[in-house]
Amino acid sequence: MVEVVRVEAPRDLPPPDENAIDIALLDMNCGYANLGHDAIVAIVRDAADERAHDLSAAGRRVRILSYALRDKLMVPDHAAGRHRLYLGTGGPGHLDPRRNVAERGTQEISENPAWEPHLWALFDAIAADPEAALYGVCHTFGLVCRWSGVAQPVLRGPEKGGPMSGIGTNLLTQQALRHPWFSRMAACGSGDAVPVLDSRHYDLLPNGASRPGATAIAFECDAAGTAPGAALTMLEIARETDGTPRFFAVNSHPEISDARRVGELLERMLASGTIDRALYDQRSAILPVLRDDRSAERLCAGRVVFSDLVKDRLARIVRA
Repeated sequence: MVEVVRVEAPRDLPPPDENAIDIALLDMNCGYANLGHDAIVAIVRDAADERAHDLSAAGRRVRILSYALRDKLMVPDHAAGRHRLYLGTGGPGHLDPRRNVAERGTQEISENPAWEPHLWALFDAIAADPEAALYGVCHTFGLVCRWSGVAQPVLRGPEKGGPMSGIGTNLLTQQALRHPWFSRMAACGSGDAVPVLDSRHYDLLPNGASRPGATAIAFECDAAGTAPGAALTMLEIARETDGTPRFFAVNSHPEISDARRVGELLERMLASGTIDRALYDQRSAILPVLRDDRSAERLCAGRVVFSDLVKDRLARIVRA
């Protein structure tokens, strides 16, 4: 029911097929194996499974086209008309590709920034097209912030404890608490406070600029744990007339689910050769974190800001 096609060169793109729903997965990982990428694939598979009867009745199937965006400069062309849903992953390095000039592992990388204007044009096209949607996490969030102009990346220095990793807290804005979709997150945590899985070296700090339709949905929690901090963590760019988010991203990892499922995913990645034993052991260190006493709340919020949006969008495409 779901086929995954890796796109590293134009020749890798399969011919358009009127019976295929082509979902664009914007892989920001610069060639590094990534648990989040495969977790997003798993979410799309779940969404397709839930719509299996409708897909079968319509004679349609789902294809995920995974574009190697930063390392192979493969940016989808929205004008081609084959994608109505885009999903963006996390990734390593600075959010300005011109700052990535040294290859020292997954946190410092070297890349060609030539993809950036093409991605900005893609974001422009998605924002302008009421039939298109984009949902992104982590690195994609930072790029959306830079493209929109509403926030800029700032390295988390010693004064903020350095990189943020583990379970953190986001505070919902008043706009979120009144939102037709995001207000349901209030039931996931303690009112406006919701737990998230963080893994970030950069904060996205609002710079006073605004963009029509852009809505701040959440900020980080301050060091005291009682008030919003400076860093923006959830941003909506556009929504449907019924209030469903259409263009939205978060600076966390809602695609990472419960410990059991993540463990199974890591086992499959190891067996398929996607990751080696050393990387498997490194990534498995997250499993105890995923079992913390706030896991149910985190998973609830994660569904609201990512997997439920993917499922809703796929259902809309199937019905169209």
